[in-house]
Amino acid sequence: MSEKRVKRLNTKKKFVADGVFNAELNGFLAKVLGMEGYAGIEIRATSVSTEIRIRVAKHDELKEKGARRVREIKSLIEKRYNFNDEDNKVELTMRPLEYDRALCSAANAENLKYKLLTGTPVRMAVNNIMGGVMRRNAVGVEIMVSGKVRGQRAKAQKYAAGYQISTGQPKKEFIDVAVRHVNMRAGVLGVKVKIMMSVERKVGNQTLVMPDYIRIHDPKDDNNDIVPGVQFAQKREEQH
Repeated sequence: MSEKRVKRLNTKKKFVADGVFNAELNGFLAKVLGMEGYAGIEIRATSVSTEIRIRVAKHDELKEKGARRVREIKSLIEKRYNFNDEDNKVELTMRPLEYDRALCSAANAENLKYKLLTGTPVRMAVNNIMGGVMRRNAVGVEIMVSGKVRGQRAKAQKYAAGYQISTGQPKKEFIDVAVRHVNMRAGVLGVKVKIMMSVERKVGNQTLVMPDYIRIHDPKDDNNDIVPGVQFAQKREEQH
């Protein structure tokens, strides 16, 4: 019998398939791990296995009490995308955040969603979230709530504190964004949380710094004894 031939996708279809896989998986995990502060995924695929790293704000709580939930999520992903333990294995790992979870936009968006669902007034809930973020020495925070907040007319309300950049590459590197939908009686509210944590951020081995940030160093101690006089440079010997 001839060997089973592996069907290869062309480059364009592969990029589209990867994008659809990432989007579907991101939406599914945001739904099932919303209360744990789901903050994104990182996928590393090889010819033998696929590793999915999930970043959650409440990593320690999920590690202690949610081992069964993690196994259930892994089983659902295997059934949906035809993974198996033989030639197409999937590994699911939960990772903690690299920064303070009080500065995670996803965790704060879920917290705000829970407050709105329990009947807390919008302004009070938003001010509570913004106060918690700014107390952790964040540079800036912006929260946008849109929909039928009050009455029959939909509108968008924007609340901001601190300083945020809004254009260019630094916007992608320094601002953490999360969007959630809140199913209220009158309709669906949209919640968007943007947090700028600091002007310096460590990504892997390199440190990213805001282009307009100027660091002023402390002056050096002037304890060195300076000997008055003129020092002449020694003349180099000419090489023949």
